[in-house]
Amino acid sequence: MKARQYTEEQIIAVLREGEAGAKAADLCRKYGMSDATCYNWKAKYAGLTVSELKRLKSLEDENRRLKQIVADQALDIRALNGLLSKNF
Repeated sequence: MKARQYTEEQIIAVLREGEAGAKAADLCRKYGMSDATCYNWKAKYAGLTVSELKRLKSLEDENRRLKQIVADQALDIRALNGLLSKNF
């Protein structure tokens, strides 16, 4: 069976239906997903709105870029320290 790809907005809409009173088994049957997927989504996206999710994604992206910059600088520092530590 082919796995379906849901956007974050669709996931939040499905979870809102669950919060409104629909049973998890009914949601899984309606959207063609497993129970495990439903519970994983609840663990990850419970209580988020679409705007909060977009903000979270942008913060995660910024965090990833900053970590990459720090890693590059640490590598440069190690290389320079290696060159300076040699006796000339």
